[in-house]
Amino acid sequence: MIVEIGNMLLQQILYFFSLKMLDSRLDPSTDAKRAQKVSMGASKSRWRTFEFKVYYVMFILVVPLMIRTAISATSERNPNYARFEPLLSKGWILGRKVDNTDSQYRFFRDNMPLLAGLIVLHTGLKKAVLRTTNVRRVRFDLVFGLLFLFAAHGVSALRVLLHLVINYAIAKTLRKNYRLATFLTWVYGISTLFFNNSYRKYPFGNVLSVLTPLDGAFKGIIERWDVFFNFTLLRMISFNMDFLEKWEQVVTGKKNNSPSPSPSHVSNLKPELKRAASSATTLETICENGTTNVLLDERARMNAPHHIQDYLFANYLAYVTYTPLFIAGPIVTFNDYLYQCQQTLPSINTKRILYYAGRFVLCVLTMEFVLHYIYAVAVSKTKAWDGDTPFQISMIGLFNLNIVWLKLLIPWRLFRLWAMIDGVDAPENMIRCVDNNFSALAFWRAWHRSFNKWVVRYVYIPLGGSKNRILTSLAVFSFVAIWHDIELKLLLWGWLIVLFLLPEIFAQRYFAPYRKRPWYRFVRAMGAILNIWMMMIANLYGFCLGYDGTVHLIKGLFFTWAGLRFLMGANVALFIAVQVMFEQREHEKRNGVDVKC
Repeated sequence: MIVEIGNMLLQQILYFFSLKMLDSRLDPSTDAKRAQKVSMGASKSRWRTFEFKVYYVMFILVVPLMIRTAISATSERNPNYARFEPLLSKGWILGRKVDNTDSQYRFFRDNMPLLAGLIVLHTGLKKAVLRTTNVRRVRFDLVFGLLFLFAAHGVSALRVLLHLVINYAIAKTLRKNYRLATFLTWVYGISTLFFNNSYRKYPFGNVLSVLTPLDGAFKGIIERWDVFFNFTLLRMISFNMDFLEKWEQVVTGKKNNSPSPSPSHVSNLKPELKRAASSATTLETICENGTTNVLLDERARMNAPHHIQDYLFANYLAYVTYTPLFIAGPIVTFNDYLYQCQQTLPSINTKRILYYAGRFVLCVLTMEFVLHYIYAVAVSKTKAWDGDTPFQISMIGLFNLNIVWLKLLIPWRLFRLWAMIDGVDAPENMIRCVDNNFSALAFWRAWHRSFNKWVVRYVYIPLGGSKNRILTSLAVFSFVAIWHDIELKLLLWGWLIVLFLLPEIFAQRYFAPYRKRPWYRFVRAMGAILNIWMMMIANLYGFCLGYDGTVHLIKGLFFTWAGLRFLMGANVALFIAVQVMFEQREHEKRNGVDVKC
């Protein structure tokens, strides 16, 4: 009896930390044939081999040492403490101070109670309205979204609405010329980023004198409307492209060029292009045999057979201003959003939502622990690492990267949790820990995953995909760089990313025939170690240590005996970590999951 309870508890813990719990799109049970194919290509388990038992011992010894070193490098006993102590704030864990110096996370952390209240207000009001009236979900989203838009950005909401109207007009007026409408959608979309960067505060009175009073009106809770407009732009382009593809399909009768639905979920789909009275309020996926299916596959929902009349301005506004995902995503396509407004997916259930909420709380508590015991951000801001060993500086940088990862993951998971409570299953943005990466290509698939999916659908595939991998990657990272910020250094960063990807792309092609050889994983590990050093140094330079700190670290690594000893030990540790990462992914494949990252 005790053994059975123990096994059940273990199964629940494993499920709690599994990929399929994190995102139903990663659940192999939704596509049995694909899961079987994936599992057949996996290697035999190495978890119980002598080699991996040695790795477990090393993990038990090294990981606590890393945490201890990071704490000692930023503690009160460190000689540099007086330099960064003024940046620390009063904490709540055992009398410790907290490193709340990161402005982005500080804004979210300080306003978390306000966000929690908004979630309760939105979901409670929506459930009450839908139960007591005949209002449709998408109509409620429209009204609440517009109210939230004006509350968030005040009078600047008019600037956002102007962009929305122009974008909608481009698609609707030029719909008969697919290429021209697509071209102008992208030209206008990208130009808005430059325009907002230069004229976000342009006075209304300079446009029309009668609008002068607006310049002194309410600016909203979030005055920097242009920062969050970048996410709005993704939804604007998504609507236009989904509408134009549907219009082409209606006019020409050809199938959509987007990824086709998985045949294991939806068979013999026939788009219902004429609105019938019976489908005036509910979208049904019509099949050959007259039955209806819920589209479990995300690619199928991207091509969901909406009526052409559903691409209305009201639905467009409801989608763009959908409150749970408005601030920072995750991003869902218009077709997927509209489908989920009319069909609740099986993944929206109490158990999954509670487990996901538990994962969110665990991440918040992890972040709080790190900020209370490892003051990496404050040290980086004051450059207070004089006299620190290369090991200490590297740990400051490593935990700084983990803080960057967590400060993005936590808001994204909160907003996705909000959407799940509201009945919309958006993609999970972070499916890998930042420390669980060895491939630059795979890293970008797992980091901000919904944005990656968006880019693949609307940029990568239309430009040729893997047929022109280098050119399409160059276009993708150029757009990603401009989307993040209008700076030349970010554009150069995007191009350098492509340059750094080339060795990995060529190595994959060269060694592909040898994947079944016993020595392959060891050679692959050597390349993975080089990849990890490259990614770490690039991110330490860009987000944590800056130029001075990165140069100081490199000099310490290569020009001191302590640094060289640490470098050799670090490479051994990375080799072990990479082997465990390889095996973890093989374990996932044995269970039918292959997320390619």
